[in-house]
Amino acid sequence: MKIEIITTENETLKENGFGTLAVCTNILNTLKVSHDNARMNICKSEEDLEKVLKRKPDLVILAVKYLELKNKSNILLCEYFKKHNINYTGCEKDVLKYDSNKALAKSFLRRKGINTADYFIANPKEYKEKDFPLEFPVFLKPVNTANSYGIDDFSLANNFKEYESKILSLYNLFKEPILVEKYLDGREFTVAIIKKDENELLVSAIEILASNSESKHNILSERVKRENNEKLLVIEDSILKGKIEKIAQDTFRHLDIRDYGRIDIKTNKEGECFFLEINLIPGMNERSDYFPRAFKLTQDINYDKVLEMMVDSAMQRVSVINTDISDSIELRVSANN
Repeated sequence: MKIEIITTENETLKENGFGTLAVCTNILNTLKVSHDNARMNICKSEEDLEKVLKRKPDLVILAVKYLELKNKSNILLCEYFKKHNINYTGCEKDVLKYDSNKALAKSFLRRKGINTADYFIANPKEYKEKDFPLEFPVFLKPVNTANSYGIDDFSLANNFKEYESKILSLYNLFKEPILVEKYLDGREFTVAIIKKDENELLVSAIEILASNSESKHNILSERVKRENNEKLLVIEDSILKGKIEKIAQDTFRHLDIRDYGRIDIKTNKEGECFFLEINLIPGMNERSDYFPRAFKLTQDINYDKVLEMMVDSAMQRVSVINTDISDSIELRVSANN
């Protein structure tokens, strides 16, 4: 089987996928143990992608969502490879939109009966204090970034003045409307999931404690994640763990997620669980990212095995794609005859 990793110089992207080029190189070296013809492509142009097509790999591993081009529209990689009948890891375009847009995911899942904190989308100066839609405190964050970009201890607004200050700073930085949520004052969890087959999900849920947050609140800010000082904990309460895993699995299935994903969940002080957001191309730094560490912490599954299972999930589609292509060729031949 020919496997190729597709990445780009992604440090400046809002959603940088598996991680840096060093992380992708580590993934390549790990895969080469069992797939000696695996290779990595640092793509900068559509011409680079066309070279991949000519080699006709059995699977491309999408380490990022899109290729950013100068003076052109970005290329969404899942859409590109689907168009050319190349099997790829991760979700299709219609599902990835829920990763890129937190509000869209919350709205969709709420209609499916999954708890999510009350929220609204706003621009600066859109609301006056007397018309504010939620009770304070509220939490503000960008709609479509990953890795807690834009989140800091000031993301928690306790009054209207703090809200106005934070929404203005976020809008000036991201140039788009901001997600405002009712603040959940409980514990934070993340759930790593790999789809083993149509009927079985491998699930690892952990608690995340931001031990070096500057405030008394457990805020997983950009700085906290960058410094990698969070504590990852096994969930000892089996009832709570069951509730968290159920929300994660229901989310995975409702969204029709392929292969793998990470679902973030938080509680209020009463212990009620709420969906936060999803990450469908989760960080894959062996030492710092939650996805591989969750499997190691809860099930003692090492990094190499996690990667192998992620690839295996996607490889199950190879025979299906090849069959579809063969059927299409046969239909064209029959029509010509």
